[in-house]
Amino acid sequence: MIGRISAGWARVELSLAAFLAVSITVLILLNVVTRSIGAALFWVDELAIYAMAWMAFLGASAALHFGHAVAVTILTDTLPSMVRKIAAKLVDLIVLIFALAMVWFCWRWYAPLALIQNGFDVEAFQGATFNFVYAEPTTTLGVPKYWIWSVMWVFSLGATLHSFANLISQGTEQQDAPS
Repeated sequence: MIGRISAGWARVELSLAAFLAVSITVLILLNVVTRSIGAALFWVDELAIYAMAWMAFLGASAALHFGHAVAVTILTDTLPSMVRKIAAKLVDLIVLIFALAMVWFCWRWYAPLALIQNGFDVEAFQGATFNFVYAEPTTTLGVPKYWIWSVMWVFSLGATLHSFANLISQGTEQQDAPS
């Protein structure tokens, strides 16, 4: 069950990452055209950077599901099959601990309970917590940065799901990414 949820979420992540990759290309081409005609759109650079960050985090999370993360296997390749499987499960456990730590850090960073306690009043929240996460806008887009930074939530929750699914799966074989 958890494996199917992980697979479905990984497909969503890859689809969004692919859409963002196309968007980045379009944004860069738009930037080239507008600059060449002397009518630069400065917000395009910023949007392309944020799209690239989102694409990278979504792709990294999906890579955990599909087993396509970068790995140095020179040591594990020499191990007996049973020890190799134990090492793979140990890696999955370490990734799960990292992902859970990321969820905790996001929780601390965004402090949703403190925001609720302050009646969703950002200024009261800032005064009570000295946390300005909800106050900073992007430079040219004017979008609150917490929307951009929310990719950390998406990544950490996706990485938690995928690493947990990998940890409890019976085999060490990973699924192939959809084509």
